[in-house]
Amino acid sequence: MTDSQQRAAAKKFASDWKDKGYEKGMSQPFWLSLLRDVYGVEQPEQYINFEEQVHLDHTSFIDAYIPETKVLIEQKGLGKDLMRPIKQSDGSLLTPFQQAKRYVTELPLSQHPRWIVTCNFGEFNIYDMENPSGEPEEVLLENLEKEYYRLQFLVSVEDEQIKKEMEISLQAGDLVGVLYDELLKQYANPEDEETLKSLNMLCVRIVFCLYAEDAGIFGHKSMFHDYMKQFSTRDWRSKLIELFKVLDTKECDRDTYIEDDLNAFPYVNGGLFADEDIEIPKFTDTIVELILNKSSEDFDWSEISPTIFGAVFESTLNPDTRRSGGMHYTSIQNIHKVIDPLFLDDLKAEFETIKEIGVEKTRKSKLQSFQNKLAELKFLDPACGSGNFLTETYISLRRLENETIQLMTGGQIVFGEVVNPIKVSISQFYGIEINDFAVTVGKTALWIAESQMMKETEEIIRMNLDFLPLKTNAYIVEGNALRCDWNDVVPNYELNYIMGNPPFVGMKYQSKEQKDDMSVLFGKLKNYGSLDYVACWYYKAAMYVKNTKIKVAFVSTNSISQGEQTSILWKPLIKDIGMHIIFAHRTFRWDSEANAKAHVHCIIVGFADKKVSANKVLYYSNGAKKYVDSINAYLYSGDDVFVIPISKPICNVPKIIAGNKPVDGDFLKIEKEDYHDFITREPNAKQYIKKLIGAYEFINNVDRYVLWLVGVSPKEIKDMPLVYDRVNSVRKARLEMKDAGAIKLAETPTTFRDTLNPEHYIVIPIVSSERRRYVPMGFLDKDTIPTNQVQIIPDAGIYEFGVLISNVHMAWMRVVCGRLKSDYRYTGKIVYNTFPWCNPTNEQKTRIEQTAQGILDARALYPDCSLADLYDELTMPPELRKAHQLNDKAVMQAYGFPIKDFTESDCVTELMKIYQKITATI
Repeated sequence: MTDSQQRAAAKKFASDWKDKGYEKGMSQPFWLSLLRDVYGVEQPEQYINFEEQVHLDHTSFIDAYIPETKVLIEQKGLGKDLMRPIKQSDGSLLTPFQQAKRYVTELPLSQHPRWIVTCNFGEFNIYDMENPSGEPEEVLLENLEKEYYRLQFLVSVEDEQIKKEMEISLQAGDLVGVLYDELLKQYANPEDEETLKSLNMLCVRIVFCLYAEDAGIFGHKSMFHDYMKQFSTRDWRSKLIELFKVLDTKECDRDTYIEDDLNAFPYVNGGLFADEDIEIPKFTDTIVELILNKSSEDFDWSEISPTIFGAVFESTLNPDTRRSGGMHYTSIQNIHKVIDPLFLDDLKAEFETIKEIGVEKTRKSKLQSFQNKLAELKFLDPACGSGNFLTETYISLRRLENETIQLMTGGQIVFGEVVNPIKVSISQFYGIEINDFAVTVGKTALWIAESQMMKETEEIIRMNLDFLPLKTNAYIVEGNALRCDWNDVVPNYELNYIMGNPPFVGMKYQSKEQKDDMSVLFGKLKNYGSLDYVACWYYKAAMYVKNTKIKVAFVSTNSISQGEQTSILWKPLIKDIGMHIIFAHRTFRWDSEANAKAHVHCIIVGFADKKVSANKVLYYSNGAKKYVDSINAYLYSGDDVFVIPISKPICNVPKIIAGNKPVDGDFLKIEKEDYHDFITREPNAKQYIKKLIGAYEFINNVDRYVLWLVGVSPKEIKDMPLVYDRVNSVRKARLEMKDAGAIKLAETPTTFRDTLNPEHYIVIPIVSSERRRYVPMGFLDKDTIPTNQVQIIPDAGIYEFGVLISNVHMAWMRVVCGRLKSDYRYTGKIVYNTFPWCNPTNEQKTRIEQTAQGILDARALYPDCSLADLYDELTMPPELRKAHQLNDKAVMQAYGFPIKDFTESDCVTELMKIYQKITATI
């Protein structure tokens, strides 16, 4: 189904169902029609399940579930408010989304939904279960014609061809790994750096030969196999060296008396076989069998994905990666999250428009211009690795070109026209990569891609095209992208797009060389040392594209759009250099498609000079997108606001401080399992033992203790031998520490570094799961000692607690806080001190105090439950949920925010405005 056909189907569906729908009688026809007529599911009744039983305290039914894409649907009648809680049979009040999540608890783990959709026939609310605390994306039936793609996740499953290519490419990687290990054993100096370079190049050459024979590049299938099979193992080394030399020699320059079967191999060009000085070892029967049988006879290399295989190949042969035991590469789907909104979506839309032109002469002229446009575009990946972004971009452009050729020629070449109709070339692609071997692999992957796409063109025009000798070359250069001038690689006035996936290395894990890179690049930029390494590429790209029309898109960890890094990086990019964000994917899980998977929470940010216009688009992790007027550095719709960490609150509220840092070598702490034994042996110490609370202990209700010896006399300590021994151990531990401050603390071994012990205080865990809607907070007293894993507010009361635990403060926290992986990292300087408080009336303040107390009372109903139990979105008790809803409402009213149709994004936008007003006067 084409785009225009799908739009027409969506328009008709919306018209047919306008103002129709009651929950029970029409749900099934509605969803069956949507799947069949709009999304092309041929037998929707076999695709979607209705009314599946779940057993709670009674038997309930899931309205609909799509097993293949793991979508759970909660259907309500026409006009029902999807955000309003509905009374359940047990008396609890649950929104349709909360009702659906309760069903999830009774499903097997394998059936847990990836998405939950609530629907009332007129609107669809989409919840991404990778971010269950996030707000839903809304699609209105009346807008389905324009926004049908936002429900594409209902039927989007991984492309079978991509899955097949991925599987073949991983198998190929395994073969190369075995071949590598066997060849390495034959080298005289296997640890030598030059040996490893030779081995890598040898593997690249052998793989190219295996691919070339299967793809028909050499002339006929099995040509490499058949030639090498005739030689004994002892002759393989010399014959392979001879073959490599022939592949690097033009036919006209070869020995007149060369054997016919060797002369039949074509001239390759491109430098792949040029270096005759690489070290090649002797071969064994095992290696020969591995190449001839397992790698040639039993495997078809022509079906590998060059996008995937290039990275797999490089990872397989990279000593560092091999030592870590994993292959890492970026999936094709994730690459398209970058290149599609950067340029490919626009090109496809332009092509679709041209296809609709009815006048043949005009259409053909437009197609020719379009093909010329494709051939003029230039791309740079300044951290290209083995070139997977460049390779997939090349393939995508060539597929568009092939479609263009198909329309122009009708599948035939007319005599007299240009024999080779291909204009898009790998010479349009530029890369910078610090690893020399990755450079070679990247070029090879592009050549393989060029070969595969030429085959597709041949099928269209029904003619054979000559692939060899290689006529084009990708400009991938070896070098440090942060030290070299990108204009030396490609002048910025020639370039159109920059994209890639630069290294993510966090501040704490950077090498000396990487820190030096940052120092040279950022110079006097304030606080640049707090940035992740990936920020370097954003900054250098911004300087490179300033005053040009180049568009940029990078993948990075979400940390650069959260916490203190946001203002450090984006304020100079936007305010000083003059960039603006043109599209962004908000936080989603980026899976490295590899044998050892790496899960990283990432964002994608597209940006350009402010003079470059663009339809600004925010993408969400379920693929839905939203057009907005502006995107700020926190990847929310709104003006450019930068929340700056500050040492004291911007409003007149109690101060927040960190808990006590122990630096005690764990000798003042007493674990739960040791407590009774300790006080039995040292009963006089009991009066000096208090509970100890960090984030983990507080949230999970874990008992832990500490010897709190503040103010205790030396004689009392000496009279307790076990206590004295522990104090002595603290002193020794501190003296052995490397930090000068810690060594000095050896002078006071009876206490933690800090000795805070307030009478009463609010406790806030620094780290909390992002799956919770609310960061659990609470009150503690002087009998519990807080560690530096929590923040505390000594002078705060029930009103402050009510505001801080509200959805308003949580919305602010989710945007500005730092993250530990994807979990919230709540710190005073960036979250609490910057939070814009409301100015409630006495009546509003009293109401917040009442609702806040209601939360504490609801928790008290479940004394056997930890905060982790109570704040699990699936198991939160109805009384606690209702108490929070009342508190949320009270706080929103104090701010003057509307209760209905006010999203978390709306809330953040308004809070940013208040923040701007307050900080403008500070």
